[in-house]
Amino acid sequence: MIRAEGLTRYYGWFAAVQDASFEIGEREIVGFLGLNGAGKSTILRILAGLLLPSSGRVTVGGIDALDAPDVMRKRIGFLPEDPPLYREMRVGEFLRWVGRIKGRDSNHVEKALPRVLETCQLETVRDRVIAELSHGYKKRVGIAQAIIHDPDVVILDEPISGLDPQQIVDMRSVVRSLKDSATVLISSHILSEVTQTCDRVLVIHEGRIVAEGSEAELGRSLDKGSRLTMTLTGERNRVEACLERSAHVDSFALSEGDSSLVVDLTLRGDFRESLVAELVTEGIGIRGLRETMSELEQIFLQLTQSTQSASRRKAGRAPTEVRA
Repeated sequence: MIRAEGLTRYYGWFAAVQDASFEIGEREIVGFLGLNGAGKSTILRILAGLLLPSSGRVTVGGIDALDAPDVMRKRIGFLPEDPPLYREMRVGEFLRWVGRIKGRDSNHVEKALPRVLETCQLETVRDRVIAELSHGYKKRVGIAQAIIHDPDVVILDEPISGLDPQQIVDMRSVVRSLKDSATVLISSHILSEVTQTCDRVLVIHEGRIVAEGSEAELGRSLDKGSRLTMTLTGERNRVEACLERSAHVDSFALSEGDSSLVVDLTLRGDFRESLVAELVTEGIGIRGLRETMSELEQIFLQLTQSTQSASRRKAGRAPTEVRA
């Protein structure tokens, strides 16, 4: 459905995006994950046809963004972080107007309106003035305007920004329902939310795509070995000495409980049995052992910290003009 090859975008001498390449299939929900300023919004605006890349190409459903930008834009629905709303209009009136300016005739818009209102959970506010709605409902109206013309691709830039916990749950349901009829792209810096909503994640750091896959795939790509939490009994110095000597332990952190020691550690592979044998041989008691699954936050920090800032934005002279 979407193919991007070598996308690069400069603002003056600043490279907001560098050499980003990826493919997204039909009816996928894909998250663009990165810190603020990582380049997420720039990539999404290029995919939406609102920005031209300084170099590289984008095709949506085989349509090239440079060769036929107007045709491509008709296949895309876009929600920027700040929803583009005419707040003095009523919800239904606004959506009818948006549908018509996006090239659909009145009959098509009238048929689409009930379905869009249901998808975005807006039936109860269709006759209300947009300015009177809560922030969460305004976000839903923003999504409704992005899908009223039945696009093949829906792009949502930070759709849960500023929402309260209940609104986030509601928005998650709305976003998932879009997959029934479109490919969905979401940008976010809220890490846990991406894995609950998206099929796949593209991690962006300093304008580059540094990893992609599901949370489990990203964790495996780091080859971090086993992470364990152990509850031990014995003298602290003895435990520390044993762990420091072990060829199987990559790192550990030790804290004291009421009558035991708690150790969080990372092994260089799955050497749990070997480590237990070493501890028992040293006369150290083992009261508990559990494997600790990698959190997305830890994966994300490792992926971004492993990318050197010096490799970006300094590589030669930037182009001064954007391709036409």
